[in-house]
Amino acid sequence: MNLDQVIQWMLTALEKDECLYQEDVVDYLVKQNQMDFLKENQDGNLVLKLSVNSAFKKKTEETVVWVKPDRYWRYRVPEDEPGREARG
Repeated sequence: MNLDQVIQWMLTALEKDECLYQEDVVDYLVKQNQMDFLKENQDGNLVLKLSVNSAFKKKTEETVVWVKPDRYWRYRVPEDEPGREARG
């Protein structure tokens, strides 16, 4: 699996569920034995590498926002403020 395939899986999952939790992406990559796309954070949790986040952002910058408190992406709505992060 390459980076483009990971991003395509993320886009398909987002389209299907209208939101995409980072934890679900991490779980998928672990199950697919794709540890090269993951890193361990300061708390010892697996998270997506910056290369994955950057590639996903590049594909979805205008249409998707990141909901930081709950750690998921969702489609942008008219009420969202400019930028990548949303309130919920």
